[in-house]
Amino acid sequence: MYDNWEKLEELLKDCKKCKLCSNRTNIVFGTGNREADIMFIGEGPGADEDLQGEPFVGKAGKLMNMAFDILGIDRKRIYIANIVKCRPPGNRNPEQDEAMACLDYLRNQVVLVKPKIIVLLGSIALKNILGQEYGITASRGKWIEKRGIWYMPTWHPAALLRDETKKVDFINDLKLVLEKEQQL
Repeated sequence: MYDNWEKLEELLKDCKKCKLCSNRTNIVFGTGNREADIMFIGEGPGADEDLQGEPFVGKAGKLMNMAFDILGIDRKRIYIANIVKCRPPGNRNPEQDEAMACLDYLRNQVVLVKPKIIVLLGSIALKNILGQEYGITASRGKWIEKRGIWYMPTWHPAALLRDETKKVDFINDLKLVLEKEQQL
């Protein structure tokens, strides 16, 4: 584990721990407040994220920003990262070996940020952070506390693009996050 951001970013900049490195344009490290109380974790960068080097800047990110605007969440106040730091080809789900190659980077980000709340965006984030036994449909909207961190699993914003009925759940889950933040 690294005790500062500079060392962690230096280690990551030439990462070749998995095959995703062969097609990337940019490593998508993370963005936002590095001392945030709330951290969001998604699965991996898409095409727009790969080009810009920042998480959640494509269509799903724009939808997430709309939800943030509705609820008064400032992106500069939170920290956003992903399970994998490089784009899987064709925006497929990260394979288990790819996720495992990146998880130490993400764990180090969590240690450095020290969030009180982590919002797990979708099944890939949920299963890689809390365990394969968790399912997003059963876990969504329910608080899970582990090692002093409160986790809120919710739909990935890309799922909202495919099924608009999930938008209400997503907004309600984020309301729970804001309420919990006030309590902590």
